[in-house]
Amino acid sequence: MRTLILISAAVFSLTIAEAQVVVQNQESRMVPRSIYGLGLAAGFASGFGLSFRHHLPGFFSYQIIAGVIKVDKETDYNVGGEFQFDIMRGDISRFFADVAMGYFYSGDKGRNKLDGPYREGIGFGWEWMTVGPMNFTTELLFTNFSDGTILPLPQVSAHYYFF
Repeated sequence: MRTLILISAAVFSLTIAEAQVVVQNQESRMVPRSIYGLGLAAGFASGFGLSFRHHLPGFFSYQIIAGVIKVDKETDYNVGGEFQFDIMRGDISRFFADVAMGYFYSGDKGRNKLDGPYREGIGFGWEWMTVGPMNFTTELLFTNFSDGTILPLPQVSAHYYFF
């Protein structure tokens, strides 16, 4: 009998409880047309350097990143990409799931000195518009190096969008 009274009181209290926080109506908006962006990116999964981003109509985007640095006789370069799936898109920001991959090279005479040159990452990102078509992105990806190391690592980028 005592258990029945406690269950009834719990159900009754849930039916009359009111929310103390007002949640705004956040609809996830689709991109109605293709949007292209050029910028700079830096990350441990997809690479560093010049970046091209393409928002396709809908909830999907991809990004291609490549960079080259030559110091003395050593050459460092990378090439990578990301696939981004919008979870929530507002007027000035978006939250997305991210899958990234990249190849990194550091060495001279064709010998790569990196233990884990191939990398894949999975995680989440947040992009926000600052001034006009200039957008900044931060990401946190669980990055898997080809030598077996897995680390949660950040990525950042800045893009200028052409509407």
